Amino acid sequence: MFTGIIETLGRVKGIETEGSNRHFEIESSISNELKVDQSVAHNGVCLTVTKVQEGKHWVTAIDETLQKSNLGNLKPSNEVNLERCMLNNGRFDGHIVQGHVDQMGECTSIKVEKGSWLYDFRYDPVHGNVTVEKGSITINGISLTCFNSTENSFRVAIIPYTYEHTTMKDIKVGDKINLEFDIVGKYVKRLMNL
Repeated sequence: MFTGIIETLGRVKGIETEGSNRHFEIESSISNELKVDQSVAHNGVCLTVTKVQEGKHWVTAIDETLQKSNLGNLKPSNEVNLERCMLNNGRFDGHIVQGHVDQMGECTSIKVEKGSWLYDFRYDPVHGNVTVEKGSITINGISLTCFNSTENSFRVAIIPYTYEHTTMKDIKVGDKINLEFDIVGKYVKRLMNL
């Protein structure tokens, strides 16, 4: 389980394809602290560490993950948001994040707003996912609050700290992003549809 509070950025140093899988070599400030078999969220996707060596770690994404997330678009030198699993003895600063991407969305607008940034995103409602006004949303693993929520779109406001310390600064209009919708909202929607 994660919280959506990004710990650090990692840089893709290499990508190797093996069958339908992709192995990602990631360099980061936390790589030396990781252990093989540990779960780490990469742009919000929970992946298992397969190797650790000299400030780098390796993870593998299967075809299903590559098709349903933006990890399939990564190239060497791209940055990714990294978060280790939540400690059970620490503060719960974000919201409950599973590291399971529900679907991809698309950035439709970015506006600079007196020291912050407003991002608009849309998603395909056919998958049954919903946002709630002032509810939680995870974008590329970042826990955020959405507003201007409609059936297939929402807006988030980004403060300078989040902009500088995550991949939000790299998102452009038209880019695909990973979305994990609020788990409480997903369960409520499922119960209402029974």
